[in-house]
Amino acid sequence: MIPPRSDLAAVSAHAHPGGGAFGAVLALAATAAVVAYVAAAVRLRRRGDAWPRPRDASFAAGGAGLAYASTAPLPGGPFTAHMAQHLVVAMAAPLLLVLARPLTLVLRTLPPGPVRRGLLAAAHSRPAAWLLFPPLAAVLDVGGLWLLYRTGLSAAARHDPLLGAAVHAHVLAAGLLFTAAVCQLDPVRRRWSVRWRGAALLAAGAGHAVLAKTLYAAPPPGTAVAAADLHAGARLMYYGGDLVEAALAAVIAARWYAATGRAHRRRGRPAALFRRADAPSSLP
Repeated sequence: MIPPRSDLAAVSAHAHPGGGAFGAVLALAATAAVVAYVAAAVRLRRRGDAWPRPRDASFAAGGAGLAYASTAPLPGGPFTAHMAQHLVVAMAAPLLLVLARPLTLVLRTLPPGPVRRGLLAAAHSRPAAWLLFPPLAAVLDVGGLWLLYRTGLSAAARHDPLLGAAVHAHVLAAGLLFTAAVCQLDPVRRRWSVRWRGAALLAAGAGHAVLAKTLYAAPPPGTAVAAADLHAGARLMYYGGDLVEAALAAVIAARWYAATGRAHRRRGRPAALFRRADAPSSLP
């Protein structure tokens, strides 16, 4: 059944996080972060330190995607556009931002002093270690989405701009936290094993996929969405989520491969030196 015009308007308004004001603030914050990141990278290179340019591009792409999804109209029906925004803000943009290793860049550019020591102490603190515990980060991320879409919270957020802004701020923060916990690229107190991170990613992917299937069958409680729009949005959530999760799995695999390769080289180096020392000389 086609929903009343007022319901469609409500869904359309909800296609941007927390309304126009919050979307504009988020876009400005993302733009400022990109400018600060690029300036810090340029400063690092000018003093002779290496910093890969692909990281600049990754952070810029993540910030641009976040700004665009927060302010620009997205294709498709209202619910499909909302799901496109969800994929960018909660999954794709966090991955691009985390791959750029912003904390590492900040620590390398800050001079020795109380600010740098404070930031490093916060990154190495016990609360940060637990927040970056992959299963907990997965619960905060995917659990928050279940709460949003399978309770009346989504309908309530459409009628309360402050609640809508708070919900979408949580979605972005939880996406960043989960991505950082799974990738573990920046220096933190504890680096969880591949088993923990892989298991958390599999569980989060399964939870995200099941949620998409439930949305294909029924819209969030208290909302009315056209059937075609509902199905298109649910499919986008399902397959788009799979793509981002596959990229996260590739990051885990690449990190594991690099770490095991270094370990093998370290174990093999003494043996190789020992063999060279005992090898008979070719000189007379």
